[in-house]
Amino acid sequence: MSNGVDYRSAQVDGLKVFYREAGPAGPAGPADAPVVLLLHGFPTAGHMFRDLIPALAERYRVIAPDLPGFGQSGMPSREEFEYSFAHIAEVIDRFTEEIGLDRYAIYVFDYGAPTGFRLATLHPERVTAIISQNGNAYEEGLSDGWTPIRAYWEDRSQANREALRTFLSPEMVAWQYTHGTPETATVSPDGYSLDSFYLARPGADEVQLDLMGDYKSNVELYPAFQEYFRKYTPPLLAAWGRNDPFFLPAGAEAYRRDNPNATVRFFDTGHFALETHADEIAEAILDFLGNAGL
Repeated sequence: MSNGVDYRSAQVDGLKVFYREAGPAGPAGPADAPVVLLLHGFPTAGHMFRDLIPALAERYRVIAPDLPGFGQSGMPSREEFEYSFAHIAEVIDRFTEEIGLDRYAIYVFDYGAPTGFRLATLHPERVTAIISQNGNAYEEGLSDGWTPIRAYWEDRSQANREALRTFLSPEMVAWQYTHGTPETATVSPDGYSLDSFYLARPGADEVQLDLMGDYKSNVELYPAFQEYFRKYTPPLLAAWGRNDPFFLPAGAEAYRRDNPNATVRFFDTGHFALETHADEIAEAILDFLGNAGL
C-alpha cells in the first residue's frame, strides 16, 4: 500500500461501515504500523480528515470510518436500527474487531468523542493514546449553544424536536464550519456542501434529531469518562479550536484536572479546526504520538 488513501467497507452485523485507510508503504506493510483511529462528528463524515490522513499516514496506519447514519456508511431505517450513541459505539467496537484492530490511538471530534470514550472505558487495554479535537467530556465545556438541545432532553415534545431542525439547515452547517475562523475565505465550501448533501437524504433528518436527543446519555457518562482518565491516565492531547461556539476552551483545560498526562493546545479557529489548521494540528499530533512512544 502506498501513502495514498484506500476506500473500503466492512460488514458489521449486516451493516455497511465505510472507511478510509492509509499507512506506510514498504515490506512490513501498514499492518505492522501503530494505528490511529479517526472518529468524526456531526454533521460530517470521514471526509473531514482528508488533509490529516496523508500527514499521519507517513508513520501510522490510519483508519477513518463513517459512523452509522453518516457519510457512506449504512443508514438503516429508525425501525431497523436504534440511533443512539451506545449503539453507534457498539458498531464501531465491532468494526475495529472485524478489521483486526487490537491496539490503537483515537482521534475524537464532536460526536466521535463519546463514541471513542465508550470504546476506551470498555477496552482500556486497547487505547494507546487519545487526541481530542474539540471532543468534550466535561459539563463546563458545553456552551449556551446547547440550550435548545437541552430543552429537548428535558421535554421530548414535538415542538422542541422541531426547533432543532435549524441545526440541519445548509446555512447552519456552513456556519459551523466558518464561525470562529480568522478568515472565512480559508474554509473550503466542499466540506459543508457535502455534509448538507448527506443531510438531505430521506430520513437523515430524523436520524440526526434522534442523536441530538440521545446526546444527554453522553453527558450522563461524563463522570465515567473522567474516572477512566484518572485511573488509566492515557497520553492525551487536547487540540482545540478556541473559538468553538459549542465546546468551550474550559472543556479542553478540564482534561488536565483528571489526567496528569494531558497536554492542551489551542488554535485560533473554530469548531472544525482541521479546515484551517490541519498542518499545525498534524504536526502537534506527530510530536505527541512520538513522545508517547508510538
